[in-house]
Amino acid sequence: MHPLAERVLSHIRREEFLRAGDRVGVAVSGGIDSVALLRLLIELRQELGIVLSVVHFNHMLRGAESDADQKFVAALAREHGLEFQVASGDVAQLAAGGHSGLEAAARELRYVFFRSLLGSGEADEIDTEVPQGLKHEAPGTPIGTAEAAPFQRQNRERVLSKIVTGHTLDDQAETVLMRVIRGTGLRGIGGIYPRIVVEHEDDEGHGEIVRPLLGIRRRELERYLEDQRQPWREDSTNADFRFTRNRLRKLALPLLEREFNPAVVESLSELAEIARDEEDYWENEVSGWLGTVVQWSEPEWLRGLPGFGASQSLVQIAVSQPQLDAEVLARIEESGAALVNASLSRPWLLTEPRAVQRRVLKAIGEQAGIPLEFKHIEEILQFAAEDGPGGKALSLPLGWKIVRSPEAMIFVTPDLRRSEPLADYEYQLPVPGRVVVPEIGGVIEALRVAPEAQAAEYNSQQLLRADLLPVRLKVRNWRPGDRFWPAYTKSPKKVKELLQERHVAQLERRLWPVVTSADEIVWMRGFPVPARLRAPAGQEAVLIREMPWEVDEGSI
Repeated sequence: MHPLAERVLSHIRREEFLRAGDRVGVAVSGGIDSVALLRLLIELRQELGIVLSVVHFNHMLRGAESDADQKFVAALAREHGLEFQVASGDVAQLAAGGHSGLEAAARELRYVFFRSLLGSGEADEIDTEVPQGLKHEAPGTPIGTAEAAPFQRQNRERVLSKIVTGHTLDDQAETVLMRVIRGTGLRGIGGIYPRIVVEHEDDEGHGEIVRPLLGIRRRELERYLEDQRQPWREDSTNADFRFTRNRLRKLALPLLEREFNPAVVESLSELAEIARDEEDYWENEVSGWLGTVVQWSEPEWLRGLPGFGASQSLVQIAVSQPQLDAEVLARIEESGAALVNASLSRPWLLTEPRAVQRRVLKAIGEQAGIPLEFKHIEEILQFAAEDGPGGKALSLPLGWKIVRSPEAMIFVTPDLRRSEPLADYEYQLPVPGRVVVPEIGGVIEALRVAPEAQAAEYNSQQLLRADLLPVRLKVRNWRPGDRFWPAYTKSPKKVKELLQERHVAQLERRLWPVVTSADEIVWMRGFPVPARLRAPAGQEAVLIREMPWEVDEGSI
């Protein structure tokens, strides 16, 4: 047995990542990390008593190169007599919808595929919510000793129990450093989590996504493959310095290793492990507090509506309630948040350490669906500490407010019986730069794009002429009377009409972000930029995109 295989085996057993009888799908892209993971598990499968298959997702981002990766992985599966399960998704099309960047869109589609193979049922969701999303190979397509499996699988006997990915120690260090640079909390510093639990759709059991190579350097995997005389595929985008992760990998981390700390990669990984343990502790503590010092109650305006009972802790909508006003029901369905007030003991809050105060307020916001940024939490704490009459209120995102009384701080959900306008928002966006927009739970970013980078990576429909934009733009929600002229349309249209044509839900519609230069809208989520502002080839451009506010589950 190869020495590296012995180390991996010991780690897998110590962490109980894999157990005898597990049906394990190895996520293989064709690159060094994933190919090494597959070869290591092939070497260890008898020792572990597991059944292996190969899982591949084609992101369709690099044309013929992506297709060649898929063929390479299929041949590798055939060579070792392993079942091959493959799906593809138009990542660029999903990202162009305006809700995420390419990396986030790729991860979204890839992990929906993974979860479907683990029996979570998310494939059905992506088919309805993202029509351009995932595609599976036709059932029965021969690839040798196995067949390409259909994406939506019904047979529980074939559902995988584990999916393993090839994330390495280097990936962990890059992730932690990138989040520190961009700004994050303890959860973000936790980096890539070694294990993610995926509940089955029928709530009977669960699967897991595990990362058994998080303690292994990438260079060790490369040496292992060389020892095995095993080729791999090189992703041309890994050498592209336009991507933040590549600059960290090729420039920042080598500099830190050379000039400051030769063990910086290991140090960042250890920091992530400490942060994850701290986060686990705090989550358990906060869970206890939410059950003792926080009281959840149905808002008064909801109690008189048919289909809503005071006994419900998190209010659910009845399936059929004809007595309920259709417009009110539509607003409730569109809200997407828990229709519940939260009352927090004010004397308890004011006597707790700052760290506990912030944690509890953040947890209430997450459970109630309020995107509370750091500044909101600090404003709430200052508001709670002030002397003054009871009944005074502080406005929060999405129409929520917090009311202060001598004994409690009460988070009050907006009254959806009335179509009250949500508070407008407006933020400065430097070019280049980024701004957190808590009202939409995301980040709007402006990037400068060099002329040589345009055709290779970016959607030309989203690139703006840099010379026509100021160094500072504004991000805001659209206002009545706003007009926008997306490319490929005959004339400017009211923003309201554009959103209605897309069937955007009313509550989401009111907060829909736009970016303005002076009084002109130059960017609008989900639409191509105006034709007159589009950057021609060979000219510096600006890309405006929406990014997730927080990365979920500490993974990439």
